[in-house]
Amino acid sequence: MDSVEDMGPVDYLVIEFPGSRLTGEALPLLVDLADRRVVRILDLAFVRKDADGSVAALELRDLGDDTADLTVFEGASSGLLDEGDLAEAANALEPGNSAAVLVYENLWAAPLARALRRTGAELVASGRIPVQALLASLDAVEGTTTPPGGSAAA
Repeated sequence: MDSVEDMGPVDYLVIEFPGSRLTGEALPLLVDLADRRVVRILDLAFVRKDADGSVAALELRDLGDDTADLTVFEGASSGLLDEGDLAEAANALEPGNSAAVLVYENLWAAPLARALRRTGAELVASGRIPVQALLASLDAVEGTTTPPGGSAAA
């Protein structure tokens, strides 16, 4: 792994699959991002929450025959995720569902992050705006600038 000083920001995602059905449709897009060096996959793990609430880590081979070929991700483990992290991720799941837990470096932002670190700048807050909240805000803005059936106010 690169020096922490040279790395871009690192994010994680917990992606829930209702009914534990992983179709693999999005996997080629993730592979493309990694191949184009937009992101670097640090960890990819899978977890299942059974109907009784018990949690189990899943191996790639446990994901079933109808799942896309995940062998490209075998060995995607930096050691950042542990059993406690997977249990925490499973807290967000509905019983009977599975999730992928993805930890990735934003390679596209690494040069900016390095430059900011050299100047002594520090990231003091970070967040993500859910798409639903963004759409609601845009709808609210459009509602105040364009009357129904009319044109925008001058």
